[in-house]
Amino acid sequence: MEIFSMRSSQSLLFKNSDNNAKSSKTSDIEFDTGTSAQTGFRLEDDKPADSPDFTSVSPGELRSYARQSYDSGALDQQTYAAISEPLPMHAIDAQGNILDLTGVTDGTAFNFRDYYDNQLQIAKSLGDSNGAKTLQSIVDFIGS
Repeated sequence: MEIFSMRSSQSLLFKNSDNNAKSSKTSDIEFDTGTSAQTGFRLEDDKPADSPDFTSVSPGELRSYARQSYDSGALDQQTYAAISEPLPMHAIDAQGNILDLTGVTDGTAFNFRDYYDNQLQIAKSLGDSNGAKTLQSIVDFIGS
């Protein structure tokens, strides 16, 4: 038993027949080539916004600022990826104190300048050259 589709395809119509030529849907379409195309998406500013206060900024604001800087080419991909990572639940500062970061959410202000300075000092003291390099680029970006 053969099964045939009930739909007809425009590519299967023969143009030499008057009936088939009339059923073509594209014959009534007109194109206006004189008008310019509208842009659907436009960046408002090529440069990142003014630098926020990194001693009191939320993680969401930091990621947003970092994304703008990454898009404009002011920030490399590795640094952007490190900044975009969520904060750990607990961290250690340079003096060895345990910091409880469970209360820091996307809407909570946090001192990222001190946090990344402490993490850089710890990475250097442990001899983690790759981590220290990434953290140094973050500290340079934040502007300590």
